[in-house]
Amino acid sequence: MLELGMTFSMEQLIIDNDIIAMVKKAMEGIPVSEETLGVDQIKKVGIGNNFLALKKTRELVDLPSSPKLIDRKMFGDWYNAGAKDIVTSAHETYVDVMKNHEVPAIDSDIYAAMKAIVDKADKAFKI
Repeated sequence: MLELGMTFSMEQLIIDNDIIAMVKKAMEGIPVSEETLGVDQIKKVGIGNNFLALKKTRELVDLPSSPKLIDRKMFGDWYNAGAKDIVTSAHETYVDVMKNHEVPAIDSDIYAAMKAIVDKADKAFKI
């Protein structure tokens, strides 16, 4: 446990958070309709043929999950855009959060209730 605290990766935490968000979104269910099933596209392209080049497929690819870090571009497009891997994206997210995130203040009544709990515990455990 001591080593874990010394070698923790913020980038891994950010990647894990992205994966968890995708799973949670998928667990909400995927809307099923003629549009999301691509009925028109199936009729147009034909069963067993390639749907990946269709605009509608690209529009719906993030429907079951919308990752912030995973890049779903085709390999050539990803490579031409700089070939940024997920760890680099996670590190950029980490730097941005550390630079720009502002923690909202705790409401004064909630803070007072929390302080009362801590004060009570401190008093109970003083030697």
